[in-house]
Amino acid sequence: MALTPLGVTILGLLCERTMHPYEMYQLADARRGRVVKIRPGSLYHTVSRLEGEGLVRTTGTDRAGNRPERTMYEVTDAGREALVRRVSDMLATPVPEYPQFPLALAEAHNVDAPTVVELLRERLDHLTREIDELDTAGALACSTEIPRIFLLGNEYLVTVARAEHEWLSALVADIDSGALPWLSPELVERLTHSRRIPSGSAKD
Repeated sequence: MALTPLGVTILGLLCERTMHPYEMYQLADARRGRVVKIRPGSLYHTVSRLEGEGLVRTTGTDRAGNRPERTMYEVTDAGREALVRRVSDMLATPVPEYPQFPLALAEAHNVDAPTVVELLRERLDHLTREIDELDTAGALACSTEIPRIFLLGNEYLVTVARAEHEWLSALVADIDSGALPWLSPELVERLTHSRRIPSGSAKD
């Protein structure tokens, strides 16, 4: 069975050292919170599934102060091999993910141009906040001396967000100024006319 993104994250953490699930959750949330959807319940379930597949195993329990005992886990050799295979495949092979936004752009002409401009400006505001949050998280990571190698996913996200912001800003300007002609009855007529078979071109 292919490793899920959360499974990859858990195995990656356990390749560093033995941990209990709550510590995995804390580290995963701090390092991968913008890259992988992480919920305590799903993390515990994934750890259990990985154990059932022989990719992790328990090493005993640990108690800190008056807290309840926590089961400790470590990665197995099979888990390390599965992680390396999965990460290698993800690094080398692009996978079509079919996100919603490109589809929305492809169908945006069905909405009037002023509304599209307004909506895209709203998206730009969201992107600005997202970029600020990613920059803040990166600065915090640097201040706590988290090695850059653990932050490459976030670097990628902020690079993509900045590129999208730049492209969208130019697109909004083109729509707003009329440099990008919007769908109109005249454009529809021209497209319809261009698809007509010229007279006499059809064979008898």
